[in-house]
Amino acid sequence: MHVQEWLETVPAVSIYLLVGIVIGLESLGIPLPGEIILVSSALLASQHGEIDPVILGACATTGAIVGDSIGYAIGRKGGKPLLTWLGGKFPKHFGPHHIASAERSFERWGMWAVFFGRFVALLRIFAGPLAGVLRMPYWKFLIANVLGGIVWAGGTTAVIYYVGVVAEAWLKRFSWLGLVAALLIGLTSFLVLKSRAKKAAREQQEERAEQAAAGATGEAAERQPAPAAD
Repeated sequence: MHVQEWLETVPAVSIYLLVGIVIGLESLGIPLPGEIILVSSALLASQHGEIDPVILGACATTGAIVGDSIGYAIGRKGGKPLLTWLGGKFPKHFGPHHIASAERSFERWGMWAVFFGRFVALLRIFAGPLAGVLRMPYWKFLIANVLGGIVWAGGTTAVIYYVGVVAEAWLKRFSWLGLVAALLIGLTSFLVLKSRAKKAAREQQEERAEQAAAGATGEAAERQPAPAAD
């Protein structure tokens, strides 16, 4: 059963709780489809008046902020061994290259990695625990966490809700035109995201290859015997 079809069968209160809990657990560091649940719920709210988008956005924001804060506390207490343990349990999400990529983002962007990490699936899972592991000052983390949670969760809810309302009105007036436009937009978005994903993967492979080549060159230089003294 599709996520949205399943959500249509449960009461509005259950949807609020589900969104808050799933996003909270995802922000805590557990790989869950928080964004899919939020988008599906916001779209459902645009079609059913019993679901209040304001309450939905508030629940999503609360879950994101609280989950990230708990993740930060766990990461600060668990340290590097926690990431190693998670890598063994969830290798597809917490593998060595995933952790290395997230650490580079934190080293480069600092608290902005927490803020913008809300909009990236990998960093959304890593942000809280990794900020704790790297000992980011809590006041910096808290500011980025709260602002990121409000912008991502609240903004996503608002955008999807109003897009759904407009799309439904268009589909009632020009059903075939709306359908064609939706298909074109969806196809274009898919191709753009696929192209960016391939480019990012290619860049990571090139970076790893350069690091491996540099390491091999260093080892060769160390093994090379020193010239004999005259």
